[in-house]
Amino acid sequence: MGLAEFLPERWFIDMTKVIGVRFRTAGKIYFFNPLDFDVKRGDHVIVETARGVEYGTVVGNPKEVDDDKVVQPLKPVLRVANKRDMEQEAANKEKEKEAFKICLEKIQKHKLEMKLIDAEYTFDNNKVLFYFTADGRIDFRELVKDLASVFKTRIELRQIGVRDETKILGGIGICGRPLCCHSHLSEFVPVSIKMAKEQNLSLNPTKISGVCGRLMCCLKHEEDTYEYLNRKLPNVGDFVTTDDGLKGEVHSVNVLRQLVKVVVEADDEKEIREYKVEQLRFKKRHKRDKNDEMTDEERKELKELEKLEKQEKQDGKSKLDDN
Repeated sequence: MGLAEFLPERWFIDMTKVIGVRFRTAGKIYFFNPLDFDVKRGDHVIVETARGVEYGTVVGNPKEVDDDKVVQPLKPVLRVANKRDMEQEAANKEKEKEAFKICLEKIQKHKLEMKLIDAEYTFDNNKVLFYFTADGRIDFRELVKDLASVFKTRIELRQIGVRDETKILGGIGICGRPLCCHSHLSEFVPVSIKMAKEQNLSLNPTKISGVCGRLMCCLKHEEDTYEYLNRKLPNVGDFVTTDDGLKGEVHSVNVLRQLVKVVVEADDEKEIREYKVEQLRFKKRHKRDKNDEMTDEERKELKELEKLEKQEKQDGKSKLDDN
């Protein structure tokens, strides 16, 4: 009887060799079969996608992944991009500028209430995509016919949300750095008011909203850390016992430093002393609802945030990913 018969089934996981490929800056990563091609991170490859033949950038060296993480059938790399492919990609980028200009003129001609964001050729020139934003639905059937007569190829007009618009155009955040969605965030993650509360941030919409007008994506970055650190701390208003035998009420907490300021009574006088959380004994109560302590202005700001949160859910996932 062999050793394999005694090993758990989970030890026998089928693996598939893949490479990750992106088709735009900070775009979603798609898996492809590298076959026997010698490809590495930073190389350009030609692959077949749902949109047709495309030119993509390899974002990681070939690796083995679980079969259940791969969308079947896994499409193969057609070839590593050669000089001619690179020249065609560069030519497509130049054609996209002209296509954008022409589409703008046609939108004005048809007097459509829409904002053109970007124009994109598929690598094989089989289709031209135009991304736009608009309030509500737009009847662009006549515009499509007009564009098709000019470009002599398939035309697709795709309505996107404000988050996708910002991802395409880019910009600088209030932190002074390039926007996360344009530089490294491949997929939008759900962001909630709860995250801002967990990090004890101001609930002023102007301070925690991004360039797109939605809640900032970076609220998610440190959420797990704050949840972990907050679990170790007492809440403001909790009663604690210090390691020097004093009892008092929590005045404030420093989440990142794990320090707690406590109002204690010493020599018949009340004073505030600072302790490390390890120096305190306490039974953590449920957090008090801060809504009960809000001013009218703060309640108004919270309502605006809830509106942003609702709009974000309505936006749904990115409309840019269709490969």
